[in-house]
Amino acid sequence: MMTNEDVSKNFRSLVEAADRKFAKVRDVPAYGCGPSQSQNFQFQKVFKAYMKLWKYQQVKRTELVELGLQRWEIGEIASRIGQLYFGQYLRTSEARFLLESYIFYEATINRRYFDGSKDRGVRFKELRFYARFLLVSLILNRFEMVKILAEKLKALVDDIITNFPETNFKEWKLVVQEITRFMRTDIALGSARPMRYCAIFDAYTYSHSYVARFHANKVLKFRDAILTSYHRNEVKFAEFTLDSFRMLQSLEWESSGSFYQKRQIELQENGGLTDQSLTSGLIDINLAADMADPSLPPNPKKAILYHPSVTQLIAVIATICEELAPERVLLLYISASGKAIHINNSVSESTGAVRMSSKVKIVSHTSHGNSNSGCENHVNENGKSSHPSGDSLWLGPCRNGGSNNLYPHDIIPFTRKPLFLIIDSDNSHAFKMIHGSERGETAALFLSPLKPSFRFPPTGSDAVQNGSQFTLFLTSPMLAFFQLVGVPSSDDNTDLYENAEKILSEAFAQWEIIMCTTNMLDLVWAQMLSDPLLRRLIIRFIFCRSALFYFCSGEDKREECTPICLPELPASLSPKSEAVRSAVLQLAIHLQVADCFCFDNT
Repeated sequence: MMTNEDVSKNFRSLVEAADRKFAKVRDVPAYGCGPSQSQNFQFQKVFKAYMKLWKYQQVKRTELVELGLQRWEIGEIASRIGQLYFGQYLRTSEARFLLESYIFYEATINRRYFDGSKDRGVRFKELRFYARFLLVSLILNRFEMVKILAEKLKALVDDIITNFPETNFKEWKLVVQEITRFMRTDIALGSARPMRYCAIFDAYTYSHSYVARFHANKVLKFRDAILTSYHRNEVKFAEFTLDSFRMLQSLEWESSGSFYQKRQIELQENGGLTDQSLTSGLIDINLAADMADPSLPPNPKKAILYHPSVTQLIAVIATICEELAPERVLLLYISASGKAIHINNSVSESTGAVRMSSKVKIVSHTSHGNSNSGCENHVNENGKSSHPSGDSLWLGPCRNGGSNNLYPHDIIPFTRKPLFLIIDSDNSHAFKMIHGSERGETAALFLSPLKPSFRFPPTGSDAVQNGSQFTLFLTSPMLAFFQLVGVPSSDDNTDLYENAEKILSEAFAQWEIIMCTTNMLDLVWAQMLSDPLLRRLIIRFIFCRSALFYFCSGEDKREECTPICLPELPASLSPKSEAVRSAVLQLAIHLQVADCFCFDNT
């Protein structure tokens, strides 16, 4: 018969074994086309270890409690499993892993495993749990849960500061500020219309048959993307900047409804889980469980890079390009300033995060970023900068030395593979030189305006703090248009918003038909047109370009304030075409903001 000492020894042995396996997979890079076969084997081993641990504590719960097992230890196991699932989501972009992570985190908070502990180390575990659960809830668009968790996190930080006055909790105060700012800034937060591709909103009846019949000589599949942004004082939470978060959302699929419904999970008194929906829950941890919505294609795999150095970014691009399967296209999204920023770093390890002080000043960048003299970038009519090193993007302080400037020439080697490049910057036009300089495949280029346009420009702080206008047009075009013309997108404007969406949907359907039927469509765009996610980006770019074209009066301003696409789209979809012009005019009249645009003499 097993003694209490044996039970305790076996439990601690299982905990140590699970922790060792977790350590092996925790730092596996979340980029590349996916984990290797050996890595997949390691992930399966660590999940099995935690399944064994969880089942053992269920069976031996009474003995373990008598031996001093704390509720927070059970919560730590469940939280660790949720963390593993979220890591798998980041590596694969599979929605089922994100859902499983949410299930574990929600069960942990519902059972209040961390409540009541007065131990300083346990309180730090609880803080990290809330931060991770917040990020999962944000990505899943569980905005009510986000609000609840944000309030709980703030209350927890305040309580810990009171009870542990000798401890520096500056990092966690910043985390609370981050999530508060993120929720306040993201104007799409809680919107009835998701940023993810949803058939209800994004598949148009009028153009469906034309899209279905369309077929290019070469068709590219979209399965891989790299997303990164670096701006001064940009809104972020954890390692997700606002721009990267919006792009991530727009490059995923939204279910028709049933798949993302909250699962009804009843927790048993012993901490087990009764699961009526065939999910793995807290007992049956099964990576092979088929949770995928069969009506949806897989999400493209996305490498989300937070403030990478130039060499790190290039290394990731090279890794993914090397593994890129035939007939596939890589989408590379970079949002960054063309002006260098000098930042004094202050690093704190209390939460395992690296943060920057508020001492920020703009400086001109040389090829090594060492100049101290102020300088403005000037872009000539050919999209070239008059400054010798002004034809680049600034990716911030390089932790390991070296240049912080990303040049167009840095991207050219990767044009041996199909590349869809989106540059969102005040120096984006410098990247026009990539077109015609490719090394094998003609790249598709979206280059943002050099500066945003607003009817009522933001006051007090940098516009970039609210996220990029160009990125918002690509991810939530109606909200971007409302922001452009200064119309609030509040609940009071529901009817106005819905009718505007109807106008826009009809225009998008018409533009899809034009693209599918014209014989002037460049092969670069034709070979991507069959992919719904990429087709939606193209359509939204057409709308963004036309709205900004008519919003900005004067040819000189239009050059700065309108985006560029290379190769050119057909003239039938240019801002001056009747199909495009009439849609923007109709939308402006509907919102009673036609006086903001110049539709004459264009």
